[in-house]
Order: sequence, then structure tokens, then C-alpha cells
Amino acid sequence: MTLVESNGININVETDGPKGAPWVTFITGITNDTSMWDDHIPALTDSYRVLRIDSRGHGLSDSTPPPYSFKRLTDDVVGVWQKLGVKRTHVVGIGLGGMTTIALALRYPRTISAIVPTACRVELVPEYEAIWPPMLEKSTVDGIAGIADITATRWFPESFRNAHHDKMDRIREMILRTSLDGYHGCIQALLSVDFANRLPELAMPALFVSGALDVIGGPTGVMQQMAQTVQNGQHLELPDTGHICNIANPAAYDHALLSFFESL
Repeated sequence: MTLVESNGININVETDGPKGAPWVTFITGITNDTSMWDDHIPALTDSYRVLRIDSRGHGLSDSTPPPYSFKRLTDDVVGVWQKLGVKRTHVVGIGLGGMTTIALALRYPRTISAIVPTACRVELVPEYEAIWPPMLEKSTVDGIAGIADITATRWFPESFRNAHHDKMDRIREMILRTSLDGYHGCIQALLSVDFANRLPELAMPALFVSGALDVIGGPTGVMQQMAQTVQNGQHLELPDTGHICNIANPAAYDHALLSFFESL
């Protein structure tokens, strides 16, 4: 654990891999923390310096009262980069982290060498927007514990949940490390997402990754359309995975990342 002062708060970061190697920055989604990327450290750290960041109000990072915005979330990341001397980096993010990855690429195209937005959206649609008000209401009444099982169930298909009880227990523990302010603040940022018309501005290489069984967070059709809209995009679907597809199939996600990075 390392706390880095950024944008007025302490942000928890984890760094792995050889100093001087190219940077890869991982951005978490809602109710995720740096532990969601643990499975990828062995494969990536032979060649890359890996930076994992707990978003504001998540994991061990400080929380502040909501609402949050994409400007605030991206400023948090950029402040970490400045403190750690990161001049150039690939950026990987899932869910809200994927949205934040795109927001960073739009604001800082000279800093970001390539992006891997995963299981995310760049604009609201009614069926996606509708899932969040009940979650805000339930968490206000029952706390983060009240939404932990609902969230974990949405992330993974039933077959995965039944076959990986220990992993599901660790995932619920991760969700419970989220502060209520962080949860509400990040949902409010997510509900402001509106990047669709700006995707053609993105010129850096971009790999959009979806889980084949993700029907709401970042479905394959949505991710394919994003890949076709940016200037230099491609799409990859991970079979038999839901929304948090990197945890469901870490080996396939490793292969996707390494193949993409090595092609640049």
C-alpha cells in the first residue's frame, strides 16, 4: 500500500514491475479496488511497470462527499502520475474505470499511448440508467452491505458463481471496502457520461474488450460500435464471461493485453 497525495486527497496506489519499464495504469470501476487486477501482475510485470489505483472513496483511497465528476476522477489519476513521474502510459479500465480511461484519453492524448476500455459505455441508454436509482436508494438505507450480493450477482454468470465460491467471497469483501460516499459519488459521475460524439477524436491505439455474457454494463455490440468509431480501434470479446470479464477469465485477459501492447 502506498498513499499518494493527489487532487486534495490521499489516493492508494500499488506499483509492480521493473523501474524504467513502460507504464501500464489500471483504473477500477464502481465497488472495485486494486485487488481486482491481482491476477494480471505475474504476466505483465516481466515487461511493464504496472500502476494500480483505488478510485476516490474506494479501497484505501480517501472519500469525499458526492457528487463526483469525470473531471475530478481524471484529475485524481493525473495527480498520481505527476507524483510518480509517469510521463507516458497505456491505460486499462473496466466499467466506470473504462469510462474514466476514455475521459483521460480525451483530456490527455499526449500522455496516453494506448487504451483498453473494458465492459463500459460512453452514453446512457434508458435500460442502463434505470439500474442505478434503486441501488442508490438501497445503499442509502442499508449501506454498502445492502448492495454487495446484488452487485456481485450482476457481474458474473451463475455458472461462474457456483464454481468459484472462494473467489466470490473475496469479491464481496472487495465491494464492502467501498465507502458510501465513494459509491454514491462514482455513480453520479457514471450517470453524467456523454462521450459518444467525441470518440472520433481518439487517435491512439484502442482495444475495446467485452464479456460475451455482459448484457447491460458493456455489451459486445456497444463495445464493437465504440471500436469502429475511434480512429485506431479494435474489439475483442472474451467468451463465457460477464461484466467483470478480467476476473472471470484472467488468462484470456492477460493474452489480450499482452498481444495488444506487443503489437504497438
